[in-house]
Amino acid sequence: MNQPSLKVYETLGPGQPPVLAVCGAKNSGKTTLAVNLVRRLVEAGLKVAAIKRDGHDFEPDVPGTDSFRLRQAGAAGVAVFSPRRFLVTVERPETTFAETAAWFSWADLIVLEGGKNSPFPKIEVVRAAISERPVATGGLVLALATDVPGDGTGPPRLALDDVQGLMELVIDRLGLRAKTARRAQDPGA
Repeated sequence: MNQPSLKVYETLGPGQPPVLAVCGAKNSGKTTLAVNLVRRLVEAGLKVAAIKRDGHDFEPDVPGTDSFRLRQAGAAGVAVFSPRRFLVTVERPETTFAETAAWFSWADLIVLEGGKNSPFPKIEVVRAAISERPVATGGLVLALATDVPGDGTGPPRLALDDVQGLMELVIDRLGLRAKTARRAQDPGA
């Protein structure tokens, strides 16, 4: 099989991990597949980060919290941290995927939930009840997770629930096999 061009990752900066977009039409099951795929990749020994693409806007804080009140007061950036995690909200007119991905340089893989128009390699969810045609543009579609029969052309078609097969395909096509093998031998790697 052809390996995806790594040229797409040049826009992310040096040392950034590969990105896999899990895309499809609205309500096709992207989140369900992304969650199951992340779980399986982590079980295989990979350090996985996830980014959710929101085409609209979202509320990052719960109204009434201190961080919400600070942001509402006009703070251009608010962070909340504890000994185990942190959350950063930055108010800007434009935010790029590259800026967001830069927070995850430590990961072996970034799973982007959404991104049908992104230049990244993709697994597209095509569910007959929602849409029988792929909607992804740009980037290499590694596989379709689908319940729609194919005509033998195009990317491989795997069943919607074949998370193991999709995981193996991702590990192979994105060159992650060495990382999973190394972690199997040395879990601290």
